[in-house]
Parts: sequence; C-alpha cells; structure tokens
Amino acid sequence: MSRVTGTASTHRAVEAVWRIESARLVAGLAHLTRDVGLAEELAQEALLAALEQWPSEGVPRNPGAWLMAVGKRRAIDTFRRQERRDRKHAELAHDHQHRAGGDDPALAAVLEDDIEDDLLRLVFTACHPVLSTEARVALALKVLCGLSTPEIARAFLVPEPTIAQRVVRAKRTLAAKGVPFEVPPAHERPARLASVLEVVYLVFNEGYSATAGEDWLRPELCAEAMRLGRVLAGLMPEEPEVHGLVALMELQASRTRARTAADGTPVLLLDQDRGRWDQLLVRRGLTGLERAEALSGGAPGPYTLQAAIAACHARVRTAGQTDWDRIAALYAVLVAVSPSPVVELNRAVAVSMAHGPAPALEIVDALAATGTLGRYHLLPAVRADLLVRLGRHAEARVELEHAATLTQNERERALLLQRAAACG
Repeated sequence: MSRVTGTASTHRAVEAVWRIESARLVAGLAHLTRDVGLAEELAQEALLAALEQWPSEGVPRNPGAWLMAVGKRRAIDTFRRQERRDRKHAELAHDHQHRAGGDDPALAAVLEDDIEDDLLRLVFTACHPVLSTEARVALALKVLCGLSTPEIARAFLVPEPTIAQRVVRAKRTLAAKGVPFEVPPAHERPARLASVLEVVYLVFNEGYSATAGEDWLRPELCAEAMRLGRVLAGLMPEEPEVHGLVALMELQASRTRARTAADGTPVLLLDQDRGRWDQLLVRRGLTGLERAEALSGGAPGPYTLQAAIAACHARVRTAGQTDWDRIAALYAVLVAVSPSPVVELNRAVAVSMAHGPAPALEIVDALAATGTLGRYHLLPAVRADLLVRLGRHAEARVELEHAATLTQNERERALLLQRAAACG
C-alpha cells in the first residue's frame, strides 16, 4: 500500500483513480459478465469498497487492479447467489476465483491484457444495431467516460430524464436481445462504424473541453480516445474516416500544452504559443490526413474534412498566417456533407475571419432564430466576439454574461466573465 491515507486525501485519490479507471473497469467486468448493466453495478460496488477501505488501509500500488479484483469477486458472489446460473458462469467463477488476489503483479499483468480489447468490445457492444443512435451514444458516454446523467444531458442539450431513459432502455435491450460482448466480425463492422466513430470523438471532445467541473481539460479521456482510434485504424485500415478521425484527434491534441495557462485558465486558439504544440502529434496527424484523403477518393467524410481544417492551423507558425479563406471553404463543404447547427456556428467563425464580422453575424443571428442552440453557451460567446469586432461592446457584454450562465465548466465561466468585464 502507498502512504496516501486519511479520509479527505484518500477520497481525492479514489476520485482520481475512478476518472481514469472506471471505463476499463466496466469494460473488464462486462467482458466477464456479458451484461453492461451488471458490470456497472459491480464497478460501483468496487468503488464503495475503495471508499470504505482505502482511508484506513492506504491506496494500493495498483488501484485499477485492486478495483478489478474486487469487482470480479463481487461478480463471482453474484453468480453463486443466482440459483439458475448455468455451467458457463460457474466455470467463469471458478476460473476467476483462482486468479483474483489484490496486488499480485501476475494478476495485474493479466488484467492489463484483458483491458486492451475489453474497451473496444464495449464500444462495439454499445453501438449495436439493436439500439438507436441516440441510445448508443448515451450508453457509451455513460460507461466509457463515466459521465453522469446530468453531464451527458448538458452535452446533448436535452433534459436529464431523457438521457436517463435512453441509458436504462439501452441496457435492457442489450440484455433482452442477448447481444454478445465482442468486436463483431469484419463484415459487420461497417454498419456500426459511424456510431463507433461518433462515440470515440465524443469521448475525445469531453477530454478536450470538459462539459463541467473545475478543469477545462481531461487529458486522460483524450489519450483513451486516441488509443481507441488507433486500434480501430488497425482493425479497419481501408476505412478513410477512421484515419480521418485519428488525424483530427492528433492534430487537436497537439495543442494541449498551449491550451491552458499555468493557473489552468483557458488560452484560446489565436492566443496560443504555437511553440508549445506537440510537433510529433502534428506530423502524425498530417500523415493520417494524407492517408484518409487518399482512401476517400476525392469525397472526404466529415472527420477528414475537420482534420483538413485542423491541418490549416497546424501547418503555419503564427495565427496571422492562417489561411481563413480555405478554412471557410472547407466548412462550407462540411455543412453540405454533415449539416448541424454546431458546424454552422463554426462556419460563422471562419467566415468572420475570412470576410469580416458582419456576414458572420448574419449567420449567427439566423442560427439563434431557430432556437436549436438555445442552451449552447458558445452561440452567445461567438456572437459576442463578432459584436466586439463591430464596436458594439455593450451588447457583447450582455452576450458574454449570458454565455457564462449556460456553461457548467468553472474555468470557462471565469474566462467568459473576464471578457465581459473587459467590454466595459
């Protein structure tokens, strides 16, 4: 055990471990139980055990393995309590009983081996065709990101009960249909690919700009999403959008070190020190983009187009050298290929940089009139930027203050209020 003891410090350690390990824990237990809902319950029981034991016993050297061992023991207990459990479960229980056992390095190695494929199995299971697209994404965010129902609801701008119902129904459907916990055979993967890519990118986005909390970034989620993307690229090497997504994530992740100041304050793209961008990730992203474009045959998909936009930023050394005309043109194509209010809002930003704030404001006002982004804080934030550039500072301040009320992220709220105050 480590020397980290005491209730407060240990609870912080448990929280940190949970954020990193919860998805892997649920994936490993789902692999064992073949039931995502049961796996989540077992993972929660392991978490409670940690909260009870670690304050007095200290945090184990390998907390992830400890949680997994507890979860598997609870699974075995569950199997034994169920009178109608079939022979397969009995064999699984017998097998894992002999392998379970605290901080044993051999056990940790075995668990780590299991983890690699379990997460990907979980993504494909959550994206099974028996579920609606909305249910797939909600379930995956719940079990992969460990996001709470309120956090997912905020991310999708829908009421919390809607998300809660989606997740519950998804678990019931998977159990009722007997969906296997596995990566599907190659001929079945394309049908699930769009949902899988969406889930992986949502995981990345939650790490890149956290929906809520005190930290703007959750780097461990970005790293996990990129790892999953690279595994997918190995499984489906001829799919251009897989390479497009990996390229997009790598190009965006290259900016991580420059996206926050020393005190954690967000630093916006145009103000970032590009000398802090990770050039290895930039090179990997540009190489991945070239492969995606070559495979797409001149008809790039939405992830490849977004990677091409990110590449416009990555290829120049200063913000002033950015080719905004090309970025605006790429967004116009993206709107046609994958229309959405958020993409249209991003196009407005590009138009403002290429052609000035006035035409961009017309786009934003048209979006606002639809009401589709009424709870999205970046709509008033973007509108405020345009108003500042037009010299309409009093209106901009109102928009920034409104944006601050919509975000649940403390860092982002502080930045918005700071900018509002600067408007005078």
